[in-house]
Amino acid sequence: MSQHYQYDVLVIGSGAAGLTLALNLPESLRIAVLSKGDLSNGSTYWAQGGVAAVLDTSDTVDSHVADTLVAGAGLCHEQAVRFTVEHSREAIGWLIEQGVPFTRDDTHDREDGSFEFHLTREGGHSHRRIIHAADATGAAIFSTLLGRAQSRANIELLEQRVAVDLITEQKLGLPGKRCLGAYVLNRHTGEVDTFQSRFVVLATGGAAKVYLYTSNPDSACGDGIAMAWRAGCRVGNLEFNQFHPTCLYHPQAKSFLITEALRGEGALLKLPNGERFMPRFDERAELAPRDIVARAIDHEMKRLGIDCVFLDISHKPADFIKAHFPTVYERCLAFGIDITRQAIPVVPAAHYTCGGVVVDDAGRTDIPGLYAIGETSFTGLHGANRMASNSLLECFVYGRSAAEDILRELQQVPIPQDLPAWDASQVTDSDEDVIIAHNWDELRRFMWDYVGIVRTTKRLMRAQHRVKLLLSEIDEFYSNYKVSRDLLELRNLALVADLMISSAMQRKESRGLHYTLDFPQQLATAADTILVPPSADD
Repeated sequence: MSQHYQYDVLVIGSGAAGLTLALNLPESLRIAVLSKGDLSNGSTYWAQGGVAAVLDTSDTVDSHVADTLVAGAGLCHEQAVRFTVEHSREAIGWLIEQGVPFTRDDTHDREDGSFEFHLTREGGHSHRRIIHAADATGAAIFSTLLGRAQSRANIELLEQRVAVDLITEQKLGLPGKRCLGAYVLNRHTGEVDTFQSRFVVLATGGAAKVYLYTSNPDSACGDGIAMAWRAGCRVGNLEFNQFHPTCLYHPQAKSFLITEALRGEGALLKLPNGERFMPRFDERAELAPRDIVARAIDHEMKRLGIDCVFLDISHKPADFIKAHFPTVYERCLAFGIDITRQAIPVVPAAHYTCGGVVVDDAGRTDIPGLYAIGETSFTGLHGANRMASNSLLECFVYGRSAAEDILRELQQVPIPQDLPAWDASQVTDSDEDVIIAHNWDELRRFMWDYVGIVRTTKRLMRAQHRVKLLLSEIDEFYSNYKVSRDLLELRNLALVADLMISSAMQRKESRGLHYTLDFPQQLATAADTILVPPSADD
């Protein structure tokens, strides 16, 4: 039997953004945090680099803002950038209060006013401003926040729960547009439960799984973006998909990211013959923004017909490498690569979704009662290219600001009336799940080939034709068979792929992460690509 639940706040997603919001709400509220797999399956856990913030006396808010605007290729919303950076120090202070074990810096006398934690530098940054926990920052932050959430009696952490769709007044035929909750597949029982809530928060991460090669975990399927679009929310700048330049290239190494901090500490990119190539592409060489580095690697691989390039930090002392990058060292060693003596084979991989659901500084979407935070959202912070380590910062700043907004709105929002249960009376069990697997593989392959690091109009048109056919097949399957995690993820991923392709076709220029051979120049005026849904559909 399906279940009916009632909460004050429903958080869909259990990563940095979702946990931050939940922990910044009072213990008097009943909060549910949903994870569609195990709690540690999200992107936060795997983040290596760190969090960008203005922390040292030699750094300034203006400098961090300026660096972000440059990396964003003229498309960042300066107000959103400034809002985020101005709240960076207090966000880090909150994390330290929670007990996050950031790496300390014992090399300075505290009387000189220097920051007590070690700060590193990454591509696009003019200062050392990345606070980190060795090279496993995401794991340290996630473990700390999860422990805090588990100790709070008012926060229920529910695993193996896959959101199907949002429930809105409009969808129920009621006057108004407010979000009232969500239908959620319980993978333990196979039933679709009804979650009724005064506020709903989408914190489901990005959609990098739409590509064949990605650094993201299997959960990054654009669920929140797709659900918000179907409910009637605008989306913005989905053509900007960041490809991390350096993912470990090894047949057994699934989605292992080689942190940008290696290049920040002096690692060099080389061809198989040992020759450096980045100085030919940008004066900042290995410290150029990610889009430039990824395109340079892609160019060299295609020019020479090679499977990968190499990232070499072996010229640094072995003790330094092991101390600063223990996770990368141990993981590479497990594949027979000693990074203190050998270069690391690397390739670009889809890494971050810069666009998303349009929100304001409080994370509010177009639908009352519905918030989107973290990689699911489009705040205007990242522009045409996200600068390294700004994404985790965005999770904490907007998670906290959305919690503050919910508190302000709380007294004015009544508990919603009982919602109708999910109707599964017209569907049957599927005996053709091979169709899901085939469509999943086809989608990710043509997105990689046609909507990847370098694009053309013809490639985009081919992708659009393919995705329309897939969407038609998926809708028919969805209408006739019981839902499963694989079907729901495929449905969402195909929809987000369609939105990405539509966005890319509208941009008649090359800017930041969107590079097309048909329009190689950047237009004089920067403008966002905002897509508006025709209506809230089913």
